[in-house]
Amino acid sequence: MGMHTGAHIVWDWNGTLFHDNEAIIGATNAAFGDLGLEPITMERYRALYCVPVPKFYERLLGRLPTDAEWEVMDETFHRYYSEHRGRCGLTEGAAELLAGWREAGRSQSILSMYGHDELVPLVRRFGIADHFIRVDGRTGPSGGSKAEHMVRHLASLAMVDPARTVVIGDAADDAVAALHVGARAVLYTGGSHSRASLEGVGVPVVDTLAEAVVEAERLAA
Repeated sequence: MGMHTGAHIVWDWNGTLFHDNEAIIGATNAAFGDLGLEPITMERYRALYCVPVPKFYERLLGRLPTDAEWEVMDETFHRYYSEHRGRCGLTEGAAELLAGWREAGRSQSILSMYGHDELVPLVRRFGIADHFIRVDGRTGPSGGSKAEHMVRHLASLAMVDPARTVVIGDAADDAVAALHVGARAVLYTGGSHSRASLEGVGVPVVDTLAEAVVEAERLAA
């Protein structure tokens, strides 16, 4: 069997296919509250957010959190997020775009930094799991970069050519991970980063997932 020659999309989940901004900012402020910090707005979050996540907290605190602080914030964030993600849904038009890409005979997968054991049933709950040839969430500690996870993800997709693969995500780290494996990237402004912060990355930036898919088709041609 040879390598698959068609275009492939690796989708990010949080903030891209899954519109969970309200749960994210609520969980962030809950984590801040545990340490007596003032809440932040979504606008400020999107302007400052970065990966690895402790660096994001450094931008807000003026210093890196201690190991003890990070453990408290990380546990609180994930507990709150798990409680409130049920209020969130797929990004507008996502289900139709996924179906259309698959019906055109192209492949797609998910790579997320959300925990694998929580991600998989959530994807199934939305009835979209059959659109993907693989769904991978994070294994191991949270807070790191997606790049090494992307290496393992694409290595598991033996029929997919990285040169014809486009990563669609909402964070600069998605583009970093794509470039790390020789893939392309398109960044979507509806999630964790502002347009201004994404435009400095040097990859196409779009305002809708429909535009992202059009751009992915062009890049993978």
